[in-house]
Amino acid sequence: QVRLVESGGGSVQAGGSLRLSCAASGPTLRRSCMGWFRQAPGKEREGVGIAYTGGGNPRYAESVKGRFTISRDNGMNTLNLQMNNLKPEDTGIYYCVLGQSTVCSGASWASETYFGHWGQGTQVTVTS
Repeated sequence: QVRLVESGGGSVQAGGSLRLSCAASGPTLRRSCMGWFRQAPGKEREGVGIAYTGGGNPRYAESVKGRFTISRDNGMNTLNLQMNNLKPEDTGIYYCVLGQSTVCSGASWASETYFGHWGQGTQVTVTS
């Protein structure tokens, strides 16, 4: 069974940085699409960014481009999310997700229905 465990959430002032990590274990797909979603209070989940474990450039939501960076450590089955210049609207629960490799090349990757595996989530709070 695939297991995704997030770590690194916390509280930070606007303009600050946080780094989230996701450790994947179990029969993970050698070639899969991993990424991050988030859910703000009272709002629907939204895609933050994705990365193909086989390589290539990550893809990001417009709202985080230039501020967030996804990196992979395939040897340790870890996906990281470096978040810089954080804004209060970045506040929410951040989820690590894993899906089929084809999701990463699709036009509409930011749908939560494409990801069958989810972590428990980690809270990120950005204060103004």
